[in-house]
Amino acid sequence: MNLFDNIPAELPEEVFEDIVDTPSVRIERIISKGHTTPTNEWYDQDEHEWVVVLKGEARIIFEDGCREVYLKEGDHLNILAHQRHQVSWTRPDQETIWLAVFYR
Repeated sequence: MNLFDNIPAELPEEVFEDIVDTPSVRIERIISKGHTTPTNEWYDQDEHEWVVVLKGEARIIFEDGCREVYLKEGDHLNILAHQRHQVSWTRPDQETIWLAVFYR
């Protein structure tokens, strides 16, 4: 499988697809296009998440409000378990393709 194949023409909702799922690691492809996390919701995961933007652009904001990270193609970020965060912006005119690795 190619990470850039099978991109839906319409993206009314973000796409989350598991590529690998084992007891110790999960790798997920995410496709966004103008999607954000709802303002009153936060990702708060039991595992660490390493994420890379393969195509497009995005911003991630952390609950403490002190840090918002801009990611462009090739940029990556490690998010520790229970570090509450939101996707605050993705490009509305182009798909943003992420690869997220969840690990313990």
